[in-house]
Amino acid sequence: MLIQYSKTNRLHWPDFLKSGNRIFIGSNAAVPNELIDNLIANSANLHDIETVHILTLSENKWAEPQYKDLFKVNAFFIGGKNIREAIAEGRADYTPTFISDIPKLFRENVLPLDVDIIMVSPTDEYGYCSMGVSVDIVSSAVKSAKYVVAQINPKMPRTNGHSFVHMNQIHAWLEAEQTIPELPPVGIDQVNEQIGQYVAMLVENGATLQIGIGKIPEAVLRYLANHKDLGIHSEMISDGVIDLMLKGVINNRKKTFHKGKAVVTFCLGTQRLYDFVDGNPHVEFYPSEHINSPVNIAKNDNMVAINSAIEVDLTGQVVSDSIGYQFYSGIGGQVDFTRGASLSKGGKPIIALPSTTKDEKISRIVAHITEGGGVVTSRGHVAYVVTEYGIASLLGKSIRERALELIRIAHPKFRDKLLADVRKHYWVPEYQESTPTSVPELGAVELKKFIFSDVEYMLRPLAPADERKLQEFFYSHNKETLIMRYNHHATQMTREKSCNLVSVNQHKDLALCFVQKNHLGEVIHAVGRYYFIESNNSAEVAFVISENKRGKGLARTLLAEIIKIAKKRKLSKLVACVRRDNAPMLKVFENVGFVRGYSEEMDEIDLALTFDS
Repeated sequence: MLIQYSKTNRLHWPDFLKSGNRIFIGSNAAVPNELIDNLIANSANLHDIETVHILTLSENKWAEPQYKDLFKVNAFFIGGKNIREAIAEGRADYTPTFISDIPKLFRENVLPLDVDIIMVSPTDEYGYCSMGVSVDIVSSAVKSAKYVVAQINPKMPRTNGHSFVHMNQIHAWLEAEQTIPELPPVGIDQVNEQIGQYVAMLVENGATLQIGIGKIPEAVLRYLANHKDLGIHSEMISDGVIDLMLKGVINNRKKTFHKGKAVVTFCLGTQRLYDFVDGNPHVEFYPSEHINSPVNIAKNDNMVAINSAIEVDLTGQVVSDSIGYQFYSGIGGQVDFTRGASLSKGGKPIIALPSTTKDEKISRIVAHITEGGGVVTSRGHVAYVVTEYGIASLLGKSIRERALELIRIAHPKFRDKLLADVRKHYWVPEYQESTPTSVPELGAVELKKFIFSDVEYMLRPLAPADERKLQEFFYSHNKETLIMRYNHHATQMTREKSCNLVSVNQHKDLALCFVQKNHLGEVIHAVGRYYFIESNNSAEVAFVISENKRGKGLARTLLAEIIKIAKKRKLSKLVACVRRDNAPMLKVFENVGFVRGYSEEMDEIDLALTFDS
């Protein structure tokens, strides 16, 4: 075995590196910059060294134009200084692959490694170094490369798990202190804050999370502070998890795989995070082939995978590694975790993104993928798409329903155009004429959680994509309910009629529903609405509740919310017409102040609630 040890600034690279070889460079915040500098300084007579790596947070000198004859760059993930520019200019390559598959490329010699260049902690008393903040595919590179060259950095945290490499696996090394690069927490704007609130509403107590870094993940973590018994099985973690772990919100007790431990492949953040993971027995680092394996991910019940995208088309296809023809990032672990979460019992794969670009000039919910863009996550993988305008549930939805759901969460100024575009392809029928509108009076997040008889329900606006759910709601009623609601025995709810009932101009009229969520979607249990009467600035109220949900408070709560919204809209009064024999409904209205009035129909009672001017 060749052993080189140096406290000086020189290693004899020709002993293990030849022109045309392929080298692996350590990942994320563990790029061995001193070794790279040493290689460049001692690279006489070396040419065309192929570098392979994922995200590298450093100066990335090997991608600078001046070293194009020395290095040929091949990135599995695009990011960091110089890399994106080198690929855009044709001086570097991008190889799209799932993070979970990269170790196989090394192991089976699809991309055989000659030299592995990494950064590790000093040895312990047993001769083991820790790969520290970046185990990910570094671990597989150590096992597969012919030679391993390490920079031993006393500032590298010593992380637990499968993060160790023994000195007898390292062929050459030098000791060089290097500050671990930091990524400070990002500022969260209103758009990302609202996205964070919506995503947090999809996370149940006891869920296990995969989450990344950036504005949306930070916003999500901020709104999980009141959750209980969360766990972590994630490709990475950032600073946002620290306080949640210290408060016991993230305690990993409910996990069904690696129970009691937060497990990751790397971390990226500030020095506070690096200090937090240093020697922390509650956070364990494992190789990517273990953490990113969809089979292993699925072993976690209630697995919630939260990823982002560049754009999503109206069928649910996700573009996340390119902007048109420009390659921007990489596949990374998105598909690994999306698939793993979809296979998990109670799992939820989520794509979260702002509805537009920063200048609001371009919609990121699109009728068709931008030319040159590539699908990373297929339309069959995604269950939820979230923007600042809400949650689109795609699981089990037809193309028509998906399009309507996604238009609902697009920026309002793009909705009409999106609907017109999909109608060209007959995805949405002619009778679907209106685009979804919002109910801002419900709050910035147009969802409210309520507990009735220990069961959680969501109050939200009725939307065009609810056409089928409203049909199912109608056909769940018995004959008595239909007579009480429609004053005759209605026997059919056609698609056209259902579409008309869910295609509401919520700025004029109002239609709310109570839904019960599960990992398969939603079921409507109550619908309340009013129809605006312009002539006297009033509105007529009507609602219907599932037979098995009556007496629990849904009707009372629906009516209370309708009254609040009517007052905010400065209506003069609300009116209702109730069958004389519908005593429970009469009681609901009269309990909040509705007064009986004259009715021309003997079997009906007119009621009114007048607001102070």
